[in-house]
Amino acid sequence: MKVKKTILCVDDNDQLLSVRKVILETRGYRVLACNNGRDALAVFKNGGIDLVLSDLAMPELDGVELIDSVKTLAPETPAILFSGKVKIYERETRADIFLPKGMYGPAVLLEHIRQLLVRKRGPKKAALQAALSSEIKTDGRSHPVAS
Repeated sequence: MKVKKTILCVDDNDQLLSVRKVILETRGYRVLACNNGRDALAVFKNGGIDLVLSDLAMPELDGVELIDSVKTLAPETPAILFSGKVKIYERETRADIFLPKGMYGPAVLLEHIRQLLVRKRGPKKAALQAALSSEIKTDGRSHPVAS
């Protein structure tokens, strides 16, 4: 059975948080939802998070501060920052992607998530595919593998 990837989804707008959670869960992701950055950071510190999806503008600990803390603890964790108030984010951020709310559909978000998770997984899949290829190279020559 394929292990579900866990996404930490953070937004102070409970309605949008619920919608995003349903979209992600119906695509097979495990979603941990928080409505503020402080709670989200505590959840992240418990471990097991594969990707962080955070709103920019939140009280107490905003999305930029949350993602900065996440990247300090685990630099390899992909992070997506989004905002309904800002369409172009020009400040320095450690987020992998910035998305303005309302400027993309669920398919765009899901594709960005998929790409970031594949990139996080890294060269393991390529190495596995090479190991399972139909030829073995020895002394510079290719030799077919019997199937």
